[in-house]
Amino acid sequence: MIPAAGTGPRSDWVPQRATERVAQKVIDRTRAKMRPLFAVSAIDPSIAGQLAEDLPPEVFRRIISTFEADLSRLTGELTASARLGDTNGYLRAAHSLAGAAAAVGARRLEVEARLAMDPAQPAPPAEVLPRLSMESRAALEELHQLARA
Repeated sequence: MIPAAGTGPRSDWVPQRATERVAQKVIDRTRAKMRPLFAVSAIDPSIAGQLAEDLPPEVFRRIISTFEADLSRLTGELTASARLGDTNGYLRAAHSLAGAAAAVGARRLEVEARLAMDPAQPAPPAEVLPRLSMESRAALEELHQLARA
């Protein structure tokens, strides 16, 4: 536990301004290096790239094909559950979608699916489903590009 500024032993106390300057320098350097990765990529190259590298091309393409079929089925279930007001079905489909996305490194899709399955999340399905659809298309496009490489 970090003591509040001005309390505890002097060695544990760091003036607020000093920590802000240090944090700002770290953030600036990190953001400069990481921004293009997060702004461009719908997939995590450390996961999807590793799959593409380690597996024979036909197996990787089959994984993408299976993911695409699962994606279609699960987004259909999400949409139907939302339309019917079936909260349990909606949460179950969102959970399955998050797991499928994580398995292939579709991180942005995984994040959106995890938001959809969070009962405390205030956005209604009418807002969540278009984002899931957009992230699904982006992930599939990048996975197909990786498979062609």
